[in-house]
Amino acid sequence: MRLGKVVKSNSHCDYIVQLDDQMDVNDPPQADDYGFGCFVKLENPGERHWAVGLIYNSQLFNPMFLSNGPRLSSEPDPLFTPDLINETRTLLGVVLIGALLGQGNAAYGIHGIPRVVVPVNTPAFLMTQDEIYHFHLNESKRPQFCYYSHLLRFGGSFATQLTQQVLKELVDSSLFPGAEQRALEILCKELSWKTTMSAMR
Repeated sequence: MRLGKVVKSNSHCDYIVQLDDQMDVNDPPQADDYGFGCFVKLENPGERHWAVGLIYNSQLFNPMFLSNGPRLSSEPDPLFTPDLINETRTLLGVVLIGALLGQGNAAYGIHGIPRVVVPVNTPAFLMTQDEIYHFHLNESKRPQFCYYSHLLRFGGSFATQLTQQVLKELVDSSLFPGAEQRALEILCKELSWKTTMSAMR
């Protein structure tokens, strides 16, 4: 599912995606499609895959907020204001955590900060469960979770909660076998314990 397009970046691994609305597409994404912690891929279909990221923040942009201009006493009549459009926008903060190489069952993930700069207007898509699974496999088809420290550092003001949520969802999905599943569970419990202890200080 397409979510929107890249409109700017705050750093090399922190991008802003503008969500598609009714003016852009016939079937825009709904609120449940782009929640906190969703995996997204930035790519031009059929051309080039750029990066994989996680939604870590959202902003509602409304240019009419605190506007001191004149206000209408009723709803505008479309016959007299045909060019009046709604300029409110939803912006998603996406932290880049790696890239997905290969196709289908041969796909695997490269974790870390991508080397390339993602161009403006690059489409952003919600990743499927199968793509998320392959992103967490290395080239040898072994499970990996190498963006843990990167996410804690660059995941914004909710970095700890974001990392906890991602860990919990990976544990609940049961994508990994035996020892790897237990390692994820231990990592999730350890982070939860550290968060609780830091809050008590």
